[in-house]
Amino acid sequence: FPYLLPCLCISMLGLVVCVSCFWLPETLHRNHGNNGGDDSYEALEASSNIDNTEADLLGNGQSHSASKKSLLKNWPLMSSIIVYCIFSLNDMAYTQIFSLWAVSPRKLGGLSFSTDDVGVVLAISGVGLITFQTLLYSRVARLLGPLVVSRITAVLTIPVQQSFPFIAMLPGISLSIVLNFASILKNVLSICIVTGLIVLQNNAVDQHQRGAANGIALTGTSLFKAFGPAIGGVLYVQLTKNFLQ
Repeated sequence: FPYLLPCLCISMLGLVVCVSCFWLPETLHRNHGNNGGDDSYEALEASSNIDNTEADLLGNGQSHSASKKSLLKNWPLMSSIIVYCIFSLNDMAYTQIFSLWAVSPRKLGGLSFSTDDVGVVLAISGVGLITFQTLLYSRVARLLGPLVVSRITAVLTIPVQQSFPFIAMLPGISLSIVLNFASILKNVLSICIVTGLIVLQNNAVDQHQRGAANGIALTGTSLFKAFGPAIGGVLYVQLTKNFLQ
């Protein structure tokens, strides 16, 4: 079972994060302005709890129903969710096809890579992505804004993905350099698009609706991500068969 170790490591990491979330404090506090000059954590928490409890007792059922309807009719929110879903489908299909394409023989347009070679490319892409998120993304977002960054990166994603078949024609060390650069660039563009779309979703609703809005978004993207590998794999296999014929 050669894939057990990486899958087990990721699963254990997810389990640790899941358990740790139970002890994370709530960070969303509303300052209503009149708290006697006390800006402490306890004062904000108490003020928020009192006002929220009164509001919930007045009309929890009606507001909850109206909130759901307003979210589904909120076109800025739904449009960003639709784009998020489509991009999630594309990203998962790319993830599925990349490994299949890399291990495919050269005569079928692949790279004839081993699983170790594919792992090295993915590892280098991960390091590049972490570096970009840590050091560069915040500066780019402050300079251009998340929305502009998302638009630019969405456009750039198209030629980057279309370049992979041509990368397979390169020989030797040039293939490794260009392939790693393209893989890093693809992952960087993906995270820029996702971050911008999440910001758009949060800005399209009121603060108290953000939990429900993100729930709808994650539900939709999860469904599209589930179909991504299947659709990508089927298309790749079908195109390969047509090529052989």
